[in-house]
Amino acid sequence: MKKFLILHYGFEKPTPEDMEGWNKWFTSLADRKVEQSGFSGGKEITGSGTSDLPFASDSITGYTVIQAEDLDAATSIAKQCPIDLSTRVYEIRKH
Repeated sequence: MKKFLILHYGFEKPTPEDMEGWNKWFTSLADRKVEQSGFSGGKEITGSGTSDLPFASDSITGYTVIQAEDLDAATSIAKQCPIDLSTRVYEIRKH
């Protein structure tokens, strides 16, 4: 199995129903999940300086690392995530 990074984008205050769906989704990943975490603000560093990153609808709000057979399988799993505004899936390369 390969490892994939799922980036969760966008923040809207979740309802109790949203949280129930989110928790069910994470529970369904029990045999595939490697790691998960959320974010709460950050900094962007560019050639012109450093700026605060807001926690808003266009923010990366968390990540999940899963194991799957291939990118299509990982994408199928990510599509089941119930409350993200946007989700991106990347294969993690071995060095």
